[in-house]
Amino acid sequence: MAVSTSGPGGGLVARNREDGSVAGRPLRIAMVVPPWLSVPPAGYGGLEHVVAGLVDGLTARGHLVTLFGTGEQSGTTARYVSTDAELKFHRMGEALPELAHLVQVNQFVTPEHFDVVHDHTTIGPLLAGRRSVPTVATVHGNPVGEYGTVLGDIDRGVGLVAISHAQRRLNPRLPWVGTVHNGLDIEEIPHKLTPGRGPVLWLARFSPDKGPDLAIRACRAAGLPLILAGKCNEPAERRYFDEVVRPMLGDDVTVILDADRRDSFRLLLDARCLVLPIQWEEPFGVVMLEAMATGTPVVALRRGAVSELIVPGRTGLICESGDELPGALRNVGGLDPAVCVAHVAENFSIARLVDGYETVLQRFVAAVVPAREPAPTTFR
Repeated sequence: MAVSTSGPGGGLVARNREDGSVAGRPLRIAMVVPPWLSVPPAGYGGLEHVVAGLVDGLTARGHLVTLFGTGEQSGTTARYVSTDAELKFHRMGEALPELAHLVQVNQFVTPEHFDVVHDHTTIGPLLAGRRSVPTVATVHGNPVGEYGTVLGDIDRGVGLVAISHAQRRLNPRLPWVGTVHNGLDIEEIPHKLTPGRGPVLWLARFSPDKGPDLAIRACRAAGLPLILAGKCNEPAERRYFDEVVRPMLGDDVTVILDADRRDSFRLLLDARCLVLPIQWEEPFGVVMLEAMATGTPVVALRRGAVSELIVPGRTGLICESGDELPGALRNVGGLDPAVCVAHVAENFSIARLVDGYETVLQRFVAAVVPAREPAPTTFR
């Protein structure tokens, strides 16, 4: 096992109240992320960006967070434990790298060191019953189909957190313990004062779920140029791009593959709008927050959590069908960038993200962990 640690203090000390309860003292949290990307990631990785903000927000409030991932380092303020010196992004989509990562994480997680595990992996909830520490798991995908089958068989002591009300409604019988919208550190995101005059931007992974083909058709019908800036490094993504997207390209479409975070924000700042003609029940869509945080409005189809994120006529336009997209793309350019930025700052800040998870974690631990003798413990 390759283990690296970093973080303030050189150890984690839990300060119990005199009655031994969890209220009134910092929680000792084992934050577990998938083994694919760094936290925060250099480019694509909505989950990892959200977790980075959550970790820093929790540590700023005095909670004792240990982040379990892979790779040599973490860009957060948490203590960091790596189960492998190498990031596993080149094996993304395989089961074994995540499974091996979680097996090693479970070796570290004991009641002497932690009060709760906050798991962000796909397989983690299924393995949580093997832990002697209670687990809260955030569901980042849609809890239906095969994933729903897995989540439906988890230990009843595991609590699930939804990232949108739309996601939770897809499978209401799961053991949900809360719904917490994702958030962004808006102070780190550049924003514009006047509407962008560049092309329409599509920014996502190349998948039929994200509708790049519909984006091309809608922009052509509207007479507007389009930039397709997409993640395209997995076999299914490359195959979809080659078979479906590439034959549709013309002089009116510019393609940028696997843009890093700096380039993504540069594109958003210049864009007339972000177009997101999704073809599935999007559980959240961090890219919509990122667009609005730069002052760029969003044009999207009404699927999944879209209506929870966009304020129609103020931060974007929501379409009922693909036929409405061209008109929306032509009309969205007059929306005020300042309104978009203020919407994200007020409703999707890191402070609100941390408020939500702090409440969920404290209530969950208080409900499942009996009072214990007040003794500080140190994890080294």
